[in-house]
Amino acid sequence: MERTFDRQGTVFGRSARGARRAVRDTLGSMDGKALQDRYAPNGTCFGCGPRNERGLRVKSHARDDGSVVATWHAAKYHEAYDGALSGGVIGTLMDCHSNWTATYHLMRRSGADTPPCTVTAEYAIALRRPTPTDGDIEIVARPVEVGDDRAVVEAELIAGGKVCATSRGTFVAVKPGHPAYHRW
Repeated sequence: MERTFDRQGTVFGRSARGARRAVRDTLGSMDGKALQDRYAPNGTCFGCGPRNERGLRVKSHARDDGSVVATWHAAKYHEAYDGALSGGVIGTLMDCHSNWTATYHLMRRSGADTPPCTVTAEYAIALRRPTPTDGDIEIVARPVEVGDDRAVVEAELIAGGKVCATSRGTFVAVKPGHPAYHRW
């Protein structure tokens, strides 16, 4: 059973099938644009930059329930071995998507029109089982803590109807002088 959360961050159970249905039902929010396309259309990040032609191009979509979701498709060259996604690719997908979840919620908390530039301060991932590459790979992330300048986000990567990886990270808004400041 997958872990999901309500608006206050309370954990409750829902099947992976129910989570996929919820993802499909809410991808059109915010006029259908991914957070990356809306707020960083010239971004070149390997994981989520829309302008990185060789990157993974994660597309994160905010949902009304506070979660942020992405659906991604692997190519053969993303595999660690036949039919299984590379752990490094999994880590990049989940890190970038969680970072966008954090920045989106920091923006909402402050009432800003644009998100702050955030970086990963701490990040842990658990690879639960091999991630199949023959279908949709979905990532569902939620903030579990949102402060003035940082957010803690938990995420699940779901493929083949199962949670294949989980993560938890702390993402921090950076100030002028930091190399990532105004990267968007």
